[in-house]
Amino acid sequence: MMNHSSLSRIRNLALASVLPLFALTALAAISDADLARLGNELTPLGAERAANSAGTIPAWDGGITTPPAGYKVGDHHPDPFAADQPLVTITASNLSEYESRLTPGHAALLKAYPTYKIVLYPSRRSASYPQSFYDATKSTAGTARLTDTGNGLQGAFIGTPFPVPQNGLEAIWNHLVRYRGEAAIRYVGQAAPQRNGSYNLVQFKDEFLFHYNHPGVTEATLDNILLYYKQSTTAPARLAGSILLVQETLDQVKEPRRAWIYNAGQRRVRRAPNVAYDSPGTNSDGMRTNDQLDMFNGAPDRYDWKLVGKKELIVPYNAYKLHSDSVKVADILKPLHINQDLARYELHRVWVVEATLKPGQSNIYARRTFYIDEDSWQILAADQYDTRGQLWYVSEAHCINYYEVPTFWSTLEVHTDLVSGRYLAFGLDNENKMYDFSVKPALSDFTSSAISREGVR
Repeated sequence: MMNHSSLSRIRNLALASVLPLFALTALAAISDADLARLGNELTPLGAERAANSAGTIPAWDGGITTPPAGYKVGDHHPDPFAADQPLVTITASNLSEYESRLTPGHAALLKAYPTYKIVLYPSRRSASYPQSFYDATKSTAGTARLTDTGNGLQGAFIGTPFPVPQNGLEAIWNHLVRYRGEAAIRYVGQAAPQRNGSYNLVQFKDEFLFHYNHPGVTEATLDNILLYYKQSTTAPARLAGSILLVQETLDQVKEPRRAWIYNAGQRRVRRAPNVAYDSPGTNSDGMRTNDQLDMFNGAPDRYDWKLVGKKELIVPYNAYKLHSDSVKVADILKPLHINQDLARYELHRVWVVEATLKPGQSNIYARRTFYIDEDSWQILAADQYDTRGQLWYVSEAHCINYYEVPTFWSTLEVHTDLVSGRYLAFGLDNENKMYDFSVKPALSDFTSSAISREGVR
């Protein structure tokens, strides 16, 4: 645990040095020198292995390699850090002491809501992955390149393509193709509470086949498919029965995302070309765009991407309390924001990437800033700005290590609209059965004919 002097260093240190800005000029593979650093002074995925100079971020020692005692596959994942005590609680009253270590979005939430707080815990670098993925990353990093437009990958399959990113597009591609197992089924809830806290809970069954990271895949057999995704709405009854199917292409400018919707009322499947970019997310009450799911997904072609650099920031991490089956959904969903007593924040090094809308392109967000975990390439937080340059949406990914894979992935996403004073929570799994990473779906399960057969109301 950090002592008082360490905590003071968090308060008083200026912003961490920002790495130089990179233009999108280097489309070549990683240098031999940087490739040799992977697994040595850098982690296998390219993070700094060492602790920070203040000692407030520990060295990476492999992440979680052994689950807590008593854990069984199928359980909600118990908190390995349950004995940790908070270092400090940040509120509007002491914001000035910590603002240099917060994202603008988190600072805005503290200023907007008197009941909002950020509970800071000791930093735990818990992200870990299979050795096979580490090995694949070293191989892929040696050949991976952006296409000439930057909107696709070449020479890349299985592994993190750009563990030492040279520009913003490389960093965002690391997030898009990050490892989340080979396949998974999850049962999760989504709610957009009114300002008084009332809400309707929508339940989904999500099915994934992560084609890019599937064993045995080659660049040729990828066939320009990154992943397959199927989302079935299971509750409430008035919405149940609809199915969304996505075949996510690797280069969506070369070939746009393929999407279909099964409409339970009409009992028919139709193409859904608008399931992309800033069209409204499924049953989200207009509180989330399609490209906000998973913090950012889809084609990056409408934005110019800039790698601002790496910073030490307080971000959501190790969200085992929000994931626990001893907590009810009603314990999490509160007026104006989620129950911040259940959220855990830590100091971590993150890559800062800015996306600015290109001239002539359209998206409701004119600028977006992403904060990407150096250990996992998971976007942990995002600030989204309107066309006037005003901060509009603040997004968070509350993540855990799923021990049975292992992988580091969100258990709850929260997207807050600062203008309306409402938020959307997606991924509520506390009262549902746990993710299943053991499934072995076939490619034929992710076709329009498959969802037609499955469609029942």
